Amino acid sequence: MKNIILTSLVLAVVLVGCSGKTETQAAPPPPTLPVYAIQSANTTTDSEYPASIQGTVDVEIRPQVSGNLEKIYVDEGAFVSKGQPLFKINEQPFREQLNNALASLHGAEAALINAQLEIDKLTPLVQNKVVSEYQLKTAKASHRIATANLDQAKAMVASAKINLGYATITAPVSGYIGRLPKKQGSLVSATDIEPLTKLSDVHEVYAYFSLGESDFINFKAQYAGNTIDDKIKKLPPVTLILADNNAHTQTGKIDMVDGQFDKNTGAITLRATFPNANGTLRSGNTGRIRLGIQHDAAILVPQSATIEMQDKVFVFTVDKQNKVTKAPITIIGKSGTNYLIKDGVKTGDQIVLSGIDKLQEGQAIQPEKSNKIAQVINKK
Repeated sequence: MKNIILTSLVLAVVLVGCSGKTETQAAPPPPTLPVYAIQSANTTTDSEYPASIQGTVDVEIRPQVSGNLEKIYVDEGAFVSKGQPLFKINEQPFREQLNNALASLHGAEAALINAQLEIDKLTPLVQNKVVSEYQLKTAKASHRIATANLDQAKAMVASAKINLGYATITAPVSGYIGRLPKKQGSLVSATDIEPLTKLSDVHEVYAYFSLGESDFINFKAQYAGNTIDDKIKKLPPVTLILADNNAHTQTGKIDMVDGQFDKNTGAITLRATFPNANGTLRSGNTGRIRLGIQHDAAILVPQSATIEMQDKVFVFTVDKQNKVTKAPITIIGKSGTNYLIKDGVKTGDQIVLSGIDKLQEGQAIQPEKSNKIAQVINKK
């Protein structure tokens, strides 16, 4: 009996041990993850460049004569029309200069008449040999002097009128008034360092931005044409992104490329013109120019299928045995929610779309392929 009980205990221990060993060796099934076969497609990538904005005309309003600032007709920030009075300098000294010039003019006119009368008197006397011809020549010389003095007097009158006109300063263009550092009663002069104000015509604005040498080479390569002017005509519209990250309501057109690179920065300046009928943009605004560059047969990878580690970006490729390999990729742009890839993967490679944060190198998976996955990628 004891032998039977001992034998039963031994068998029970063996069975329990075998059962535990079986449970330990059982491997979990591979995870089922969505997989996508990379395809090439035509796409557009957006690049943004800092831009400074100026009005099509930005002018400093300065006095052209010296005097006391008698009147200021406008306020800071006001819109003014071309020819509208802005400032008035005390004109009394210039009016007196004009009166003096007019008096000199009248005297010169009278002197010319006297010189002509002298010639008229001496001419018949010389013909009759009553007086010498020398006297007539002297009279004619005096007439020429009187004519020159009259011309000089006329010029002085014109100059005085110009100075009197400068006493009233008008707007050279339509636009918005800037700050007014000078107040009524201030003494102003044409040699002042600070202008009376600045005037900006912003019905259209210029957005200036710069491209590095490599970016400019790529930029030129996108468009047909033998010259820069030919290429500019074929450029698509560009977008201005404002400081609040919203786009300006109207697109612009690149219409100027600088003639040379800046030797200090190695960049070249471009100019885009934007309509600004409602005046929302002002000189001094900043923003970013968004350029769209077309890429043919580009390799696209969804951002969600990538993982960043130590300043590098990786995807998990799937081989024929359904094992994954972590592959570094080189990104050259972004299109929507997709990365544009230069190196690391190629058309036809299988990559894992999601759940990659827990994958290990060489791990086997169960690929999941469906039309829904392909549709999601195509929409992106």
